[in-house]
Amino acid sequence: MTTTDATASQTLAHRETLRLCTAGSVDDGKSTFVGRLLHDTKSVLADQLASVERTSADRGFEGLDLSLLVDGLRAEREQGITIDVAYRYFATDKRTFILADTPGHVQYTRNTVTGMSTSQVVVLLVDARNGVVEQTVRHLTVAHLLGVKTVILGVNKIDLVDYSQEVFEEIRAAFEAKAQELGIAEPIAIPISALKGDNVVERSTNTGWYTGPTVLEVLETIPVNSGRALDLPFRFPIQYVLREHASDYRAYAGKVTAGSISLNDAITAPGGRETTVVGIDTADGEAETAQAGDSVALRLAHDIDLTRGDLLAAAPRPEDVREFAATVVGLTEKDITAGKAVKLRYGTSLVRARVASVDRVLDIDSAAGDKVAAGDGTASERIDDGFGGDGFGGEPLGAGLNDIAHVTIQTAEDLPVEEYAARGAVGSFLLIDQASGNTLAAGFVGTRLR
Repeated sequence: MTTTDATASQTLAHRETLRLCTAGSVDDGKSTFVGRLLHDTKSVLADQLASVERTSADRGFEGLDLSLLVDGLRAEREQGITIDVAYRYFATDKRTFILADTPGHVQYTRNTVTGMSTSQVVVLLVDARNGVVEQTVRHLTVAHLLGVKTVILGVNKIDLVDYSQEVFEEIRAAFEAKAQELGIAEPIAIPISALKGDNVVERSTNTGWYTGPTVLEVLETIPVNSGRALDLPFRFPIQYVLREHASDYRAYAGKVTAGSISLNDAITAPGGRETTVVGIDTADGEAETAQAGDSVALRLAHDIDLTRGDLLAAAPRPEDVREFAATVVGLTEKDITAGKAVKLRYGTSLVRARVASVDRVLDIDSAAGDKVAAGDGTASERIDDGFGGDGFGGEPLGAGLNDIAHVTIQTAEDLPVEEYAARGAVGSFLLIDQASGNTLAAGFVGTRLR
């Protein structure tokens, strides 16, 4: 290997990785957009491209149907839609990318939540002929809920409106107004044609009036790991207690979920007791430091009675509580109602809990508006949050599949919960059905939708 080759190899190995997610309504061109990114960044293998060429020809498609690079499941190909989260990987000279292509149908909103939950950037597509629609607002709402700061609006199929600047500006204004209302910090609108390649990777000659970046230029230049777990205070939920009686070895194994730790750093244990880290053991031996994402075993200066689920943390320690406000997303058909007994998994803790109240539900399935609960868990009125509708009656309020709800949770034991941050590094939890063990909902501590 030459010196030049070695240098290039080192550069590639140390490229930053950006995680992003695509979303949008059905038929807005998400799969074609992702296929365009893969194709134009030369991230498609020759045999894959040959297969797409054959299938496109069999379908009578003029040119390449780039959506086939993403819609790999047979059911999706037959229906021409995406029904699951498809993860794709591609790279440029500047960085590597992990992309989650999420479904457009309303009933797959839970899949969209899954894709967005680990993404720093969301690329939200709209059809230039339709502009901002209800599903656009829903996806913006979910992005805000999950703490996504940067949302790129790809005004797709701009070629079908004759590359009209006026159409684009109207859509951009509506998008930026809604993004500002929801609290999205960095809304960016770009006119694109995923089918023809305009402003996705290459700058278009058909939109001379547009002077902003292409989608790829934004993805290559946005700072990676904005709001990352490493920037938070140290958090270490204990997964296992390791003991070796012959050598009197005791350590606490788990994964650093936030922040970093070094030898001789002071930390706190449950009850506020202070101690010091005297050893950091890894699969490769002892280490001087560990940071978010690292699985290690910590040895402490003091003999403290700790068990699975306990949290080791930097001071100031999160407050132990037995009641907290949260937002949940329903993952099953089983409704979450006021008074429901559940198990709650927070970090490595698994405790008994109950849903004290369901305070507000955004009914995503029907797009009918917000339902607001009174203290007894029944709907007393409806608020218009851009989804329309008025008056609701007094039926029982519950959060079902794909619903987003504000709830109050009570636990049987003290938990050191804190507000959701850094893609769930802290503040995320699951509600689990006590009888079946199925996951009912994913939750976010302290977050409230406007």
